[in-house]
Amino acid sequence: MDQIIKNLTVESLAGIIDHTFLKPFGTAADIEKLCAEADKYKFAMVAINPAEVITCAALLKDSPVRVGAAIGFPLGQNTTECKAFETRDAIEKGATEIDTVINIRALQKGQLDIVREEIRNMVSICKPAGVICKVILETCYLTDEQKETVCLIAKEENVDFVKTSTGFGTAGATAHDVALMRRVVGSDVGVKASGGIRDLDTALAMIKAGATRLGTSSGIAIVEAYMKLKK
Repeated sequence: MDQIIKNLTVESLAGIIDHTFLKPFGTAADIEKLCAEADKYKFAMVAINPAEVITCAALLKDSPVRVGAAIGFPLGQNTTECKAFETRDAIEKGATEIDTVINIRALQKGQLDIVREEIRNMVSICKPAGVICKVILETCYLTDEQKETVCLIAKEENVDFVKTSTGFGTAGATAHDVALMRRVVGSDVGVKASGGIRDLDTALAMIKAGATRLGTSSGIAIVEAYMKLKK
C-alpha cells in the first residue's frame, strides 16, 4: 500500500474524493459553491441529498463530476419499497451515483433477507442505467461479523462499492474497518471511507488501508495539503 501512496498524484487523489454537502440546512449558494468547487478540483462526485439532484445535475451538466444521491439517509430505516422508489426517482432526476444506507436494525435482528433485498433492488435499478451503486454499512453500530456479512452480500449482489459511514453516526471511518471491508470484498469491489476524514493524514491512512473512494467535506483542504507535500 505504501507504493500506492508513492504513486498517488494530486489529480488522482482529487479524482477519488466525493465532495459532500449532506446537511439538512443551507442556502442555494452552498450548493452552487459545492458544484463549482467539485468542478474546479475535478472531484469524483458531489454527494448530496436527493432534493438537490436536479440542481446539481444542471450545474454540472458540462462537467465530468458525477452527481451522487444519498438514499435512505441517514438512518437506513425506510422500507425496501421506499428505498427502491427513492433510487429510481433520483436517477430520473439526474443522479449518476447512488449511496444507500442499509437497514441496520434488520441486520442486527438477523433479517438478512431484508438487507439482501434492498441491496439487490438498488443494483437492479442502477446497473441498467449505468449508475454507480454503493452500500453504506454505518460501521460504528456493527460488529466485525456483521460488517463481514453485509460485505459478502454486497459482493454477491454485484455492488460497485461498500462504504463505511454516513457521517451522522457515533463514529466515522477507521482504518480497521476499511481493511476489513477490503479483505472481504477483494479487489473487484470498491471501498469508500467516509465520516471524520478531515485532514491529509487521515485520508492517506484510509487509502493505505484499501479505500478507493473518500467521502468528505474537507476535500479542498486535503488536496491542497497534498499539493504542498508533493512540491
